[in-house]
Amino acid sequence: MMKTCQDMMKSSELSPGSENVSQNNTRDEENQFEVAHNRSLLITDPVQPCRRTRAVVKEWLLKLRCCLGAACGMEWFAYAALGIFTAILSFLMDLSVTKLLRAHQWLYAKLEGHTSLQFFCWTLYPACLCAVASSFCHNICPSSTGSGIPEVRTMLAGFELPPYLSLTNMFIKFLGLTCSLAAGSTVFLGKVGPFVHISTMVGAYLGKLCTLIQANKEDAAAGQMLVVAAAVGVSSCFGAPVSGVLFSVEVISSHFALKHYCPCFFSAACGALTFRLLSVWSGDMETLRALFKTNFSTDFPFCPLEILLFAVLGVFCGAVSCCYLFCHRWILRFTKTNQIFIKILTTEKALYSSMVAFLLATLTFPKSVGQYMASQLTMRQLLTSLLDNSQWSAPPQNTSLQPLLEWSSPGSPVYLPLAVFLLMKMWMLVLACTLPLPAGYFMPAFIYGAALGRLLGEGVAYVTPGQKWDMRLNPGGYALVGAAAFSGAVTHTLSPALLAVELTGQFSHAVPVLLATLLANGVARARQRPSFYDAISISKALPHLPSLAKACPSLLFTPVGERLRPQSVQLQKAAALQEIQRAVSSSTEAQIPVVDSNESGNLLGFALRSDLLNFLHQKKIESHVKHLDEVCTLFPLPVLLSPAITVQEAFEILTLVGAKTLFVADRGRLVGLITWSELKRIIEELAKEI
Repeated sequence: MMKTCQDMMKSSELSPGSENVSQNNTRDEENQFEVAHNRSLLITDPVQPCRRTRAVVKEWLLKLRCCLGAACGMEWFAYAALGIFTAILSFLMDLSVTKLLRAHQWLYAKLEGHTSLQFFCWTLYPACLCAVASSFCHNICPSSTGSGIPEVRTMLAGFELPPYLSLTNMFIKFLGLTCSLAAGSTVFLGKVGPFVHISTMVGAYLGKLCTLIQANKEDAAAGQMLVVAAAVGVSSCFGAPVSGVLFSVEVISSHFALKHYCPCFFSAACGALTFRLLSVWSGDMETLRALFKTNFSTDFPFCPLEILLFAVLGVFCGAVSCCYLFCHRWILRFTKTNQIFIKILTTEKALYSSMVAFLLATLTFPKSVGQYMASQLTMRQLLTSLLDNSQWSAPPQNTSLQPLLEWSSPGSPVYLPLAVFLLMKMWMLVLACTLPLPAGYFMPAFIYGAALGRLLGEGVAYVTPGQKWDMRLNPGGYALVGAAAFSGAVTHTLSPALLAVELTGQFSHAVPVLLATLLANGVARARQRPSFYDAISISKALPHLPSLAKACPSLLFTPVGERLRPQSVQLQKAAALQEIQRAVSSSTEAQIPVVDSNESGNLLGFALRSDLLNFLHQKKIESHVKHLDEVCTLFPLPVLLSPAITVQEAFEILTLVGAKTLFVADRGRLVGLITWSELKRIIEELAKEI
């Protein structure tokens, strides 16, 4: 084998044009040698069962790896596998949730005529599911609670949070989210955030697998896989690949590189296609279509004068989102400062979740206040009914009866259930955000915005009777615009505008949706208010600087020199053996700074820790003495920072450069090092001061 490689190298030197051919031949010969070597090991090993069969299987797998790698690279197959596997998980979760919801509805219907039994069935079922989800999270993996999006974007910013990418966390997150969704619209929780976290955990393991298979590649593939997984999580929930990528750009990634676009779209398209095909094969859909298919008129979708009403709706959604975000930040602050809540959420999470779920279920009992909130509808049915294109306040012959029956109550107009729904769900959703279980909050905000738009649309239809365009007025279009505007204002993003269009297939309302979302974002972003996910990052003191900067803008101007710890480990250019041993034993950094002398402190460069260990080993073997500058290579400094640079600037430079260590010097004198661990400590200290 060695002779063959040498001959091929010589031939490549003689003929420069055949360099690629020689490299491919060398790679093929290495693969053939690896296949033969593994086959011989498996066949001759007397301990392993089915030795010949396992050898043949491994041989074919190695050949397949060679073919796939030669075709377009193993990472692209990993992107496709990520989208397909995530879509399968999403479909299985939806299938399980549907079965559990139908079981609840069947049991409730069977108890018709026994009001007390129906009450206990309605309340205890979601309470038990929430208790099971909280108990699993509390006892097995506490890091699986919540949305997961704040932690994911913190990891993508460069900080390591190992518990949030573990296999145990993925299993508990999946199980807990299934239980949370099975509680139905009673608890009013969604799927998007936790499933983005689940997709990221799947991407982390696929990234490690690619790194192991492609031994000659760097670890950058694992980080790129996390960025791709964030987009796949949204596309696998709704079958909307374009808005999934845009959502990951806006919410997840602080610095989104252009090289990530093609992998994100490819993997998201694979996930969305798989999710929709599974829906067709299961009999849920007849063909590939939008998840929430609507029947809006394309000939006359809306009157030009309605653009002003859509703009008013956008401003109104932005104002309501400010109220919602204020209440959300208040409840987060209250749960972190109130001693009773701290004790309950520390030791009795399952009890707290069951009590809150029981309270919410009691208020939504269909034979009490729930009759004014369409409480018997699931989350999907709620959105479908709100997007109905008919006027509920119109005469019966011009309206579809099913949505009107669900939202109507005896002796009251249709506006009353919508108003009660909006007033009750506001504080109920804020209270549900405190539940210590896996839960998403994007879809509830989307449905809440649809109810806002529906109320305005029905109100416009009521106050403008007899107008020329009144009979063509579509309250479902207002619901679509309100859903995108309110959810975009809550998350401070524009991707819900595209998501609303992809979910419904209504491109005729693209302009009103985008206009209202822009206006709602303008109102919600006024005075640097934190978004929903920013508030969670601040509450958990996560080292995510963009979130902390919204809560305290003065953080942007904090000099890094004021927060940097003094550098305790440094080496002189002519360091002796004892000084090098002391520096290596007291520091775990991969790069150790080298100065001219301890008195002057002038920074010359850095030495690698691996070179210093080899230098110490050489010292033990050789008898004559050599200094540091005679054996180890001093590497120059690619980037040198000033102590006056701000924390945000240091964070952005460390992210964009991609380095693990940056040196800080004042007029050539070493001040300290900036690493991800050091930057995390600085940001956490700043977060505690907010």
